[in-house]
Amino acid sequence: MTQQSLDNNKAIVVFSGGQDSTTCLFWAKKHFESVELVTFAYGQRHDTEIEVAKRIAEEQHVKHHILDMSLLSQLTPNALTQHDMEIEVGEDGIPNTFVPARNLLFLSFAGALAYQTNTKNIITGVCETDFQVPDCRDSFIKSMNVTLSLSMDKDFVIHTPLMWLDKKATWALSDELGALDYIRYNTLTCYNGIVGEGCGECPACELRAHGLNTYLAEKGEN
Repeated sequence: MTQQSLDNNKAIVVFSGGQDSTTCLFWAKKHFESVELVTFAYGQRHDTEIEVAKRIAEEQHVKHHILDMSLLSQLTPNALTQHDMEIEVGEDGIPNTFVPARNLLFLSFAGALAYQTNTKNIITGVCETDFQVPDCRDSFIKSMNVTLSLSMDKDFVIHTPLMWLDKKATWALSDELGALDYIRYNTLTCYNGIVGEGCGECPACELRAHGLNTYLAEKGEN
């Protein structure tokens, strides 16, 4: 019996409510007729992340799935799930916010959801500017795309619209999508759980602010 083909007009975005995944949401809405979001609760540093993701989903009128992945916090100590750990970068260049197998598991579960909802396209905001993080590399995504498709005998496509962009270019893309201000003031990137422009001191805030200020300066707005 021939299996039903996946709907090429449908997409699922792996969604945290941060700058990158929200940019991917707006990118998906531009390119696909039907968009849904999937957020994973894995004991992340701030419950605020889940609440921000919920609010953005409601405001953008997209269906939102929240899946329990709390097992991740039991597998290894890291600064994203251990609230008392200081955020540091190791000698190997990998920050202790790295959660081993996180994107492997996220994309596996996103694929299972895509299978159930007959969705061909899976979108994630990983990028090669995080090359020190193994599961953000293009080579990993390509291998995962093959693995997902073989594991379920479905022709999935994993899209990574930010793969070759630095933070300045990501802001530029959000501007092209007409969403720069929305993303600037409504997303959560800050490791200290402050929505919008954040604490201004943690590594995530510094990277985000540097990209934004560089982009605005080039536009003549800063």
